[in-house]
Amino acid sequence: MAALASFGTTHPGDPEPGDLIEIFRPAYQHWALYLGDGYIINVTPVDEGPPATFASAKSVFSRKARVRMQLLKEVVGNDTYHINNKYDGTYAPLPVEIIIRRAESLIDQEVSYDLLGNNCEHFVTLLRYGEGVSDQANRAISAIGFVTAAAGAFSLLGLLRSRSRETQY
Repeated sequence: MAALASFGTTHPGDPEPGDLIEIFRPAYQHWALYLGDGYIINVTPVDEGPPATFASAKSVFSRKARVRMQLLKEVVGNDTYHINNKYDGTYAPLPVEIIIRRAESLIDQEVSYDLLGNNCEHFVTLLRYGEGVSDQANRAISAIGFVTAAAGAFSLLGLLRSRSRETQY
């Protein structure tokens, strides 16, 4: 795994066109695809004003996103990032020319966004591999499933307790 970096410290190696860039935000990871010459493509919430970033709570609830070409250093800001082509062992990357052509054809387009089913990681993996995948979303779905199962178990436990009290009196 490459070392983490921010733009105030050492870079984690030079990304190559088509590489996935994982940006570490305070509560989650944002994903982008490196285009070359310091630029990335990523999705940002649709906003009336200047381009928003996925650093705000607003992004979690956004249903629409805009595909943007931006400088990597501007998107990273004070956060850290690294190159993370973690799915290369599972999915074969498409040829770089195809990845870049597909990415560039989407710049400034509005796309649907869903935190669990169509997020920034899904977007960039679809460009790189032709398959939209997201470990981050899978972990969230698993956590939601666990919480739902736990809530159901506690509800059932409460129901059983109330029934056992009823039969005692």
